[in-house]
Amino acid sequence: MPSFISDGPWWWLYLFLCGVVFLRTQATYWIARWARTGADAVADRAEEHHSPRARLARRFSGPGMEKAREFSERWGWFAIPLSFLTFGIQTLVNGAAGYSRMRWDLYTLAMIPGCLLWATVYTLVGLSLWSAWTQSPWLLAGGALGIVALAFGLNWWRRRRRPAQPADASSPYAS
Repeated sequence: MPSFISDGPWWWLYLFLCGVVFLRTQATYWIARWARTGADAVADRAEEHHSPRARLARRFSGPGMEKAREFSERWGWFAIPLSFLTFGIQTLVNGAAGYSRMRWDLYTLAMIPGCLLWATVYTLVGLSLWSAWTQSPWLLAGGALGIVALAFGLNWWRRRRRPAQPADASSPYAS
């Protein structure tokens, strides 16, 4: 970690992370919106074609997308900030807002609290990990190994709890 981060005030890191996540989520929104424009163009040109590409383009444009836009404008203020607390879902939610052409002003207003929340979590976690590393790299490595061992142990325990006999069709373990 550069000395200006570790020696400087924590809010520099926080502001940097706010900027990074703001630019990243805006880029995701606009790239998805651009992809929707391309899908609409392919669907318009492919009206008389029955190719798999034309069917896919028609599926991702049209009246269903209008419903998606209305849904995202109605519930996006709730889903977008909460998505910043997840791994993987965040990009999906922001991309869906862009693809469904959610109004940019509503999207940005919903996105800002999520960006602030994300930067807070990553600042606290990042500074905590750095502090642990500088105090004792072995303690940090041991803690990481403990978390991995816990994950493997929980997975082993979960698999062991499955019934040994073949499951019937009504069982939640049926394939």
